[in-house]
Amino acid sequence: MIKPHGADALNPLLVTDQDQLEKLQAEAASLPSMLLTSAAAANAVMLGGGYFTPLTGYMNLADALSVAEKMHTVDGLFWPVPVLNLADDTTAIEGAGRIALRDPNVDGHPVIAIMDVEAIEEMSAEQKDLITEKVYGTLDAAHPGVAVFQAQGNKVVSGAIQVLNLSYFAEEFDGTFMTAVEIREDIAARGWETVVAFQTRNPMHLAHEELCRMAMERLNADGCVIHMLLGKLKAGDIPADVRDACIRKMVELYFPANSVMVSGYGFDMLYAGPREAVLHAVFRQNMGATHLIVGRDHAGVGDYYGPFDAQAIFDDIPDGAMDIEIFRADHTAWSKKLDKVVMMREAPDHQPEDYVFLSGTKVREMLGAGIAPPPEFSRPEVAQILMDHYQAEA
Repeated sequence: MIKPHGADALNPLLVTDQDQLEKLQAEAASLPSMLLTSAAAANAVMLGGGYFTPLTGYMNLADALSVAEKMHTVDGLFWPVPVLNLADDTTAIEGAGRIALRDPNVDGHPVIAIMDVEAIEEMSAEQKDLITEKVYGTLDAAHPGVAVFQAQGNKVVSGAIQVLNLSYFAEEFDGTFMTAVEIREDIAARGWETVVAFQTRNPMHLAHEELCRMAMERLNADGCVIHMLLGKLKAGDIPADVRDACIRKMVELYFPANSVMVSGYGFDMLYAGPREAVLHAVFRQNMGATHLIVGRDHAGVGDYYGPFDAQAIFDDIPDGAMDIEIFRADHTAWSKKLDKVVMMREAPDHQPEDYVFLSGTKVREMLGAGIAPPPEFSRPEVAQILMDHYQAEA
């Protein structure tokens, strides 16, 4: 199986020994504590599950700036996006060597991790803007990822952590949420060697389904992991439980048995386009995938990135930085001429009118009105789940 990123073995920070866990929970009650942002809590979940191997905790300011500018830590570890714990006010933890980190996304704010504090540093406005521009490619406050990052505090609290639980994900998404450790174990149990990962924050329409099928066939893959984001999204995105139902129905009806694994991970969407695509590749390598599908406008939002910027960034990554490979996909759509889904670059004789195109706005309007999109766009069983959702929301 493919090795984890930057290590010979996964480094999940979740404490699984029951005796140790109980001791840490007891210790946490006596420690100074800080309430995390949702972004920092999501980072703790990814660190806990082994997705952010080989990191041992939150980055300090020097590493964050180095990652933003050069895509590697001060010590040279390739990494595309700073993994930070930012706060507005650190008065309650000043001078503490060890602190409890509290989960903002669970009632009562239970302790999600214990941290050995390396440093508490002040990030200047100029440094914050630099990180923002390098990671998101813009300072526009209308960009949802920029808005979230800029709204976080300027105190950088860094250090190694021990993760006590994985927030709400395991309970709320039982059977879908999986750690990198669990996905590796599942891949091994299935006997897969060549494994394609497909990232999604949306329900999968017919073109997405066919893209997974194309990648599997062309790479002679043993299987595909459809890996959906389960954390915070922007307003208007489809809730995770609805996406999960859509994807599972599609896999059940239209893929052979033991060819697709449906799973999810606990992270908040960054909408960082190219940089987030590279982060997706890093943690898909950690979960055991040998290939990641990177399509048109991967992890993008609005018009902030070019349609294939998320593919082009991989051309600038140093040789040997990652072992995972990229399957570069074009925009896929139903061809009226060929009566099937095609990648548009592979149909040079086609004109726009030769495809079935539907805008996202048009699809939402149809679903909200109880009208199923055409079968060239969406499987009817998937469309029904979405129609039920939109009509319940009306």
